[in-house]
Amino acid sequence: MAVVPGGPSSRPAAGAQFFCTAGRGLEPFLMREVRERLAATQVEYISGKVFFTTCSDLNMLKQLKSAERLFLLIKKQLPFPVSSVSKGKILNELQRLINDDPESWLNAISIWKNLLELDAKKEKLSHKNANPLKRKVGEDDITAKKLKTEQIQELQETKECQLEKQIEEKILEQGNFITEGEKFQKLQDDVTEAVDTRNQTNLTFRVSCRCSGAVAKTLTAQEVGRVIGIALMKQFGWKADLRNPNLEIFIHLSDIYSVLGIPVFRVPLACRAYIKTAGLRSTTAWAMASLAEIKAGAVVLDPMCGLGTILLEAAKEWPHVYYVGADVSDSQLSGAYDNLRAAGLRDKIELLQVSVIELPLPSESVDIIISDIPFGKKFKLGKDIKRMLQEMERVLRVGGTIVLLLSEDHHRHLKGGEASSGPLNSQGGHTEEPGGEERLTPAEKAAVSEPVSSSFAASNQERLDRMPPLGSLVPVDCYRVSLGKTDALISKYKKSYSPGR
Repeated sequence: MAVVPGGPSSRPAAGAQFFCTAGRGLEPFLMREVRERLAATQVEYISGKVFFTTCSDLNMLKQLKSAERLFLLIKKQLPFPVSSVSKGKILNELQRLINDDPESWLNAISIWKNLLELDAKKEKLSHKNANPLKRKVGEDDITAKKLKTEQIQELQETKECQLEKQIEEKILEQGNFITEGEKFQKLQDDVTEAVDTRNQTNLTFRVSCRCSGAVAKTLTAQEVGRVIGIALMKQFGWKADLRNPNLEIFIHLSDIYSVLGIPVFRVPLACRAYIKTAGLRSTTAWAMASLAEIKAGAVVLDPMCGLGTILLEAAKEWPHVYYVGADVSDSQLSGAYDNLRAAGLRDKIELLQVSVIELPLPSESVDIIISDIPFGKKFKLGKDIKRMLQEMERVLRVGGTIVLLLSEDHHRHLKGGEASSGPLNSQGGHTEEPGGEERLTPAEKAAVSEPVSSSFAASNQERLDRMPPLGSLVPVDCYRVSLGKTDALISKYKKSYSPGR
């Protein structure tokens, strides 16, 4: 199903339309997550983005783990024909995104405002429910200093209420129960005051723009941002504020699509508050853990845990599990300990300082192994990768699962073949240079479909066919993902039998 013009004006009454950005190759994980976690419908993907419709509130939307950022959709449509029209014509078409359909913008702002207001109401209700206990503690301390017991008994009921209110305000000033949601309270109050569905002249905004492909050769992000910004000011009377706006408008123009949205959260979803020191990208770590299909009561091992990111992501999502992390590096384990303490998971994860090729665990004692096999200039594992796999195979029970993040070199050593002639993109095709995924044929541009099985599964099966079994470890799934400057493979194996029996 191709991406066609649409937006809030055509959204169903059952929910609002959103899109998330995702690391290249993580789209199938995100599509699966929004369906399962948010009961999302109308799920579509384009390289690097997943679109969906849901009735979920902000609290549920915050739970997404495989997304980079979340946006409320204003518009998505086919790309501008930059090769066949003049630059002036394109700039006029950009203005028409606002002038020809102001209702889409008003609807999007209304939905955005309602999301913030609903979240603020829930936050205030949560505070109200928490206040009596906290107020009681503060009341004992403050009244003991200011009033004698006899005076308290003589106070009339109205004075007691006044005192209780004063104490509540005192505790609020001391900030005894500030939550993450309160950080957004000022923004929510500002928006509630500034935004009326049809009278938004007090709203401040800024435009963030990204251009890629042929569009980037014709227009700069600054030019697009300036045209869109002027059109919004003229159409709605909004005021530009580049430093601290109420509202941010995000625009991405490429050869595949044009999309406009509103960032729902100022902090990206991928920036986890519970991770003190980042190692592996949290979205990739969560995707690996989700692929392992962790069940309650399982024993999960990361034999090269590093800073513990994979175990942290897994323990946050699947808490009723016994987690073990191992690493030979003092510095890595020290960072992992700090991360566990910061996340409040010190009692959930056991850390061991041991080598991955000499694990002090009984044979067939582990249900799941998940690990990022180190690679890059600092790590020269070479053919040792097979020795590591043999030790993992030993401690894994029959029927157990291994999920590994492998480099091209690791993958080559494991399958005993030669490296491919060029990097593979997330759909399994070769690209000659970075950004090749943007240059798609018309047929490929139309492959923006709801079923993830059509293109992703086909490319994954092609890779699986090239992966021979590793002893008793049988390949089950394989996903190519981007790690920024390089690509890697998330590979899943099942142990089919016990070697030597």
